[in-house]
Order: sequence, then structure tokens, then C-alpha cells
Amino acid sequence: MLRRVKVIAVAGALAAMALPAQTMEVGELDGDGLVKAVAGKTVNLATPLGALPINYRSDGTMWGRAGNLSLYTGSDRDRGRWWVAAGKLCQRWNTWLGGKSYCFKLRQEGPTVHWTRSDGLSGTATIARK
Repeated sequence: MLRRVKVIAVAGALAAMALPAQTMEVGELDGDGLVKAVAGKTVNLATPLGALPINYRSDGTMWGRAGNLSLYTGSDRDRGRWWVAAGKLCQRWNTWLGGKSYCFKLRQEGPTVHWTRSDGLSGTATIARK
């Protein structure tokens, strides 16, 4: 059960990302830089069972497809909302993670962005070019 909870939490994070190499800087992402990093982009969250793609639309909505993780998330797809508050990326899925809101601090390092959720869970992801 602990493994399932951890994978669900990782899958639910869906918030860490990396910018294309030619535009990368090292450091924390916040404010307008955070919005530019995710809006209109697909974030590929790294999980123990493979990447989980999440699309962050410019209108503040998001959608994800769990693929191999659907056994852990409870459904293959979900939608939700994202926003930036107090320098953190916040999001709420309709059903994944019980529909609870979570916020993430993001730190860019090369092609990877490391994320830390407000409850201490952390991980990495990359962002796909559009």
C-alpha cells in the first residue's frame, strides 16, 4: 500500500519541468517565469513506472493521461486547474489525488527541474518542446 500511495503522490505532483536547453537558467522558477515555463507546455513527470505527460494549457486548465499508472491513479485520464501563488505552481485535479490542491516549489538545474511539494514529496520532470 505504501508503494501505491507514493506512486499516486508522484503521479499527482505533475508539476516539475525543465525548459528547452537554449533558454535555460539555473535557479528557482517563480512568478512570470513559472507561468512561461508551463503555460501551453507538456510536462513529462518522471515516475518509477515511466513518464507521465501532463498538458498545462494557457487558460489555467490541465489534463493528464496516466497510461501505466492508471492502476495507481484510479483512472486513465483526468483534468484539473493550475495557477501560480506565492511563487509556487499550484494545481488541483478533478479526481486524482482526491481532488486536493497542492503547491510546488520548482528549481531548475540544466535540463531538469526539481520539484518539492508543500508536504515534502519531491521529484523531477522534463518539459516537451511545442
